[in-house]
Amino acid sequence: MYKLAISGVIALLLIGCGTEKNLGPKSGMFQSVQENEATLVQEGKNKNYCSRCGMDLVKYYKTSHSATHNDTQYQYCSIHCFEDHLGEGVTLKNPKVVDVKSLKFIDATKAYYVVGSQKRGTMSKISKYAFANEEEAKKFQGEFGGEIMDFNKALEVAKKDFKHYK
Repeated sequence: MYKLAISGVIALLLIGCGTEKNLGPKSGMFQSVQENEATLVQEGKNKNYCSRCGMDLVKYYKTSHSATHNDTQYQYCSIHCFEDHLGEGVTLKNPKVVDVKSLKFIDATKAYYVVGSQKRGTMSKISKYAFANEEEAKKFQGEFGGEIMDFNKALEVAKKDFKHYK
């Protein structure tokens, strides 16, 4: 009986660990992707981790941002960590964000952000997901809610989030 119960639990775990394309790996987190789907732009032994908070960039890939400072590329788990680096008076150049649909980095200043959807946020209760085109953003919004806005407005929301915790 004990062995049967254990094997039943294992079977349920295995069934529940299936993945759908672009819905995250076995963790079931929407933000996550398989390692081979992620583009990591940093170099060195810590290239898989957010340059600000140390969170796993593959696990939080769909909210990932990147930028350049003094010829060094940085990657962040979220717009919050991106904003945190800016908060130090740092000038970040060429801001990019992961497009949820293609999983490729795109120009953050041209992205359509869906802010406040039902999908879980990274480093915030208010989620912020980016899309390369407005149609994909509207499809996501139609399914999960939220408000569509540009990079600067999404960054302002992120700044307000931080004020609540400081």
